[in-house]
Amino acid sequence: MIEWIYLLIAGIAEIGWALSLKFSDGFTNIPMAISTIVIMIISLVFLSFAMKDIPLGTAYAIWTGIGAVGVAIIGLVFLGEARSIARVFCIMLIIGGIIGLKLSS
Repeated sequence: MIEWIYLLIAGIAEIGWALSLKFSDGFTNIPMAISTIVIMIISLVFLSFAMKDIPLGTAYAIWTGIGAVGVAIIGLVFLGEARSIARVFCIMLIIGGIIGLKLSS
């Protein structure tokens, strides 16, 4: 069970480093650039912990799925990105895939 918690932490860190990267302005904002690198390392470390007991394909797909869905939702809600039924539907498809992978592991 702890491996799934590690994977969740890795996924949340994935969201964090992607957002930090956005605000680093092409690595010209040094504090945000450093934050990006630190959070990226945290994400990878926890992903590696999770992969000790979760199959590679499942762990990687869920990790990237958490990151993609999280960043997409934050973009829609907080960053003024375009909203459409198609985008929300596609996010729901990713969530369905994540749930399916978890249930089939």
